[in-house]
Amino acid sequence: MIRKEAARICALALGGTLALYGAPALRGRTAIAADAPGATVVTLGHAVIPLNEPWKFHIGDDPHWADADFDDTGWETVDLTPSPGAHDNDVGLSGYVAGWNARGHRGYSGYAWYRMRVSFAAPPDFAFAMTGPPYVDSAYQAFFNGRLLGGSGRFNGMTPKVYGGQPRLFALPAGVREGVIAIRVWAGPGRVAGAPDAGGIHIAPAVGEAAAVKDRYLLQWRQTFLGYVVDVIPGILLVLAALMAALLVLFDRSDRAYRWMMTALLLTAAIRFNQAIMFWMQIEDSEGYVLIRHVLLTPLCFGAWTMAWSTWFRIARPRWIAPAAVVLTLAHIASELLAGSWRATTVPSAMTTALHEVSAGLRLGFLALLLLIAVLGFSRERARSALALIAMALVATGLFATELGNLHVKGIWFPYGVGVSRTEYSYVALVPVLFVLLLGRLWDLARASASRRLATNA
Repeated sequence: MIRKEAARICALALGGTLALYGAPALRGRTAIAADAPGATVVTLGHAVIPLNEPWKFHIGDDPHWADADFDDTGWETVDLTPSPGAHDNDVGLSGYVAGWNARGHRGYSGYAWYRMRVSFAAPPDFAFAMTGPPYVDSAYQAFFNGRLLGGSGRFNGMTPKVYGGQPRLFALPAGVREGVIAIRVWAGPGRVAGAPDAGGIHIAPAVGEAAAVKDRYLLQWRQTFLGYVVDVIPGILLVLAALMAALLVLFDRSDRAYRWMMTALLLTAAIRFNQAIMFWMQIEDSEGYVLIRHVLLTPLCFGAWTMAWSTWFRIARPRWIAPAAVVLTLAHIASELLAGSWRATTVPSAMTTALHEVSAGLRLGFLALLLLIAVLGFSRERARSALALIAMALVATGLFATELGNLHVKGIWFPYGVGVSRTEYSYVALVPVLFVLLLGRLWDLARASASRRLATNA
């Protein structure tokens, strides 16, 4: 069974590679071994052709632009052919190209359309299908000859609801061998303002024989799954560390450090899990994602980790550390909420920019508090603080990912084609360090309990 599955994957890879590089024998038909009478027909695989070019492109929105007979000769031409080995800079999706920000429409937000006329040469019983573009800023609808095939996002409101980009598979109408593929795209102002290459389609759709296209669709899902499972794995490890901290609460209810450590670990894990939920499922739109992560969870993480390390080192003075952490947390939540980045209709303004600067300043305030705690903790118990300081540094690597990026510290690597961020590496490394720290505290509690029993018996 394993050998059959491996052979199937190799065959798919061979067929996909030949199709991608334009092998003539596989462009829309099967390969024939020879034309001689009685020759054996050898089927190597059905074609899947990426629709890289030529696309017609126009900003704006008009429902008639989906029609097959619409004249788009005056539109600009767009080539979505990727460079060899190109991939996005987040999860490693292959075939990535720059969006309209880098194609003469910098800063444009709203609707835009892509159109391509296609003609298929195939036997009458040949069933065709199409994959949707797996990476689009930010929502889209796909049409064939004016008929809606499907898309990503909900288009039933004033502005579309945007969900995490996921692979899509569309069956093309049976018996149709010529038509126009039209893709209606919408990108909000918050997205196009955030990256110089944002806007529109980043990975072209593909068409071909239905079964082969389905295999390509499944491979795209595999890439998407692997791209975000690297968030889930640290999340699971952080939950396990939180359970270890909860165990210490049972042994010593008077020490608040274990409760704060558990809280901080669970909040950090929630951020990792939320990342996967957003991009694997259609239950959380982009507004909810930003509201949960950036407005709530991130500020709460900063506050919880500050309190966790303060109580871990048993720092009693200065007494204003805890109130300062509370004020910074609430101010951070308020600034992110008022900035409105969680609303898809937000228009960048001087007030929004100022509030983001306030948030950046508050994060630096947390950094100053953590540095103060590190200095005080080291001076308090030098012999035992080295491992805790390493754990603090690993936590800070995740918390201050934005600041490290601004300092041009490399933030992501692509082992085996899967994007793994600096934050994910740091949290995976954090868990064994915390385990040793918590195990040491558990050992101290066990020794203290044994000493008390001996003193009582004496």
